[in-house]
Amino acid sequence: MQQKITQPRISNLADRPEMLERVVGMADTWPEFVIQDLVGAAHFPRITAELPAYVLFAEDELGEVVANAYSVPFALAAPGRGRLPGNGWDTVLVWAFSDLRRGVRPDTVSAISISVAPHAQGRGLSAVMVSALRDNARSRGFREVVAPVRPSAKHLEPHTPIEEYARRVRPDGLPHDPWLRVHARAGATVDSVAPASMTVAAPLADWRRWTGLPFDTPGDVEVPGALVPVRCEAERGYAVYVEPNVWMRHAL
Repeated sequence: MQQKITQPRISNLADRPEMLERVVGMADTWPEFVIQDLVGAAHFPRITAELPAYVLFAEDELGEVVANAYSVPFALAAPGRGRLPGNGWDTVLVWAFSDLRRGVRPDTVSAISISVAPHAQGRGLSAVMVSALRDNARSRGFREVVAPVRPSAKHLEPHTPIEEYARRVRPDGLPHDPWLRVHARAGATVDSVAPASMTVAAPLADWRRWTGLPFDTPGDVEVPGALVPVRCEAERGYAVYVEPNVWMRHAL
């Protein structure tokens, strides 16, 4: 049975900038290789500095930060766009900061990450933060939130095609995947698959350090936490992970 947290306090960094270090420093459970995506490494840290109103966090009754949610505004209707990109997470970060730099008016908010502190998981906080992202976007005049969702149980079947996995539903009509299901319960619908949402290409020595695996045989390598196999090019000395995500749309 889930233990629910008592009415967490939701704030954003624009209103409470003194909380920056505690929000950024909150423990999470991301696999080490996931945070090595170069586009993310270049843009994610900028969100707290340049778009603090889109960084939300939850505090428990003791004032401890137990969850955070990052998002970015961008112009989906800008020329050359219109559709959610197949390069999902990476592309929406690039679009958001390109729009910000050029003064393009945004029309959509994209979720970027939602994290719950390890000790606070199982309390329903992920759903709380999805709802908070929706409320924050609505309060700023937006009509839609989109999310390049990283299905939380896909790593258990890395060889299943993402299209098949994304469309799988339970008898009650809700998505099979728990994280997709949280978004669906909040009112989101599956839009499309982003087959190359983030890419991590690195020398084999890095992959060995991140995963503890040998990475000495050419071909696909199943890595704990990876949604699809990592492609090892042993003779060339590198391996590449191309992660798929699922675009979900929240009409507000």
